[in-house]
Amino acid sequence: MPAPSVPSLAESALFIVRKQPVILDSDLAELYGVEIRALNQALKRNADRFPEDFAFLFAAEEWESLRSQSVTLKTGRGHHRKYAPWVFTEHGALQAANILNSPRATAMSVYLIHAFVKMREERVANETVLKRLAEIDKTLLLHDKALRDVYQKLLPLLQPSPAPPRKEIGFHVREGSATYKVKSKKAKS
Repeated sequence: MPAPSVPSLAESALFIVRKQPVILDSDLAELYGVEIRALNQALKRNADRFPEDFAFLFAAEEWESLRSQSVTLKTGRGHHRKYAPWVFTEHGALQAANILNSPRATAMSVYLIHAFVKMREERVANETVLKRLAEIDKTLLLHDKALRDVYQKLLPLLQPSPAPPRKEIGFHVREGSATYKVKSKKAKS
């Protein structure tokens, strides 16, 4: 089985958190060829270069949600993180490459930026498709209502006509109402 390429590694490390594409500090450190500890130390030393929209710590719930997605955890000490990781946005990942100042970090940041751009384009394409599907759904609902109205108007025409009244067999006398009036007795005063 061939080793995965650098661009595919960069793309697989990205995921969506708080409605934006991000990368974990451990994945970023692996791509840049440094230890997580060194990356986090550089981050702390240069905290003024990383505003909240460049890098942030996971909230406890987000971290637990991410950890619960790993179905099988390794046993033993030192295999898993105790603390929530730092998460880097596109700009934060580029800034991290600048502060690390290593040739590998600089080279890998190009692949990482391409992966962020590709993910952004895919999200825009998905949103466009979802918007178009919503429009189609709305149109179909309007057509459905119009078809129901047409069906309701055609329904009486589709029903078989009632059978004409049949002539009765035999002799029948049909008496009309009396042609005379009964006079009532008036009381004489």
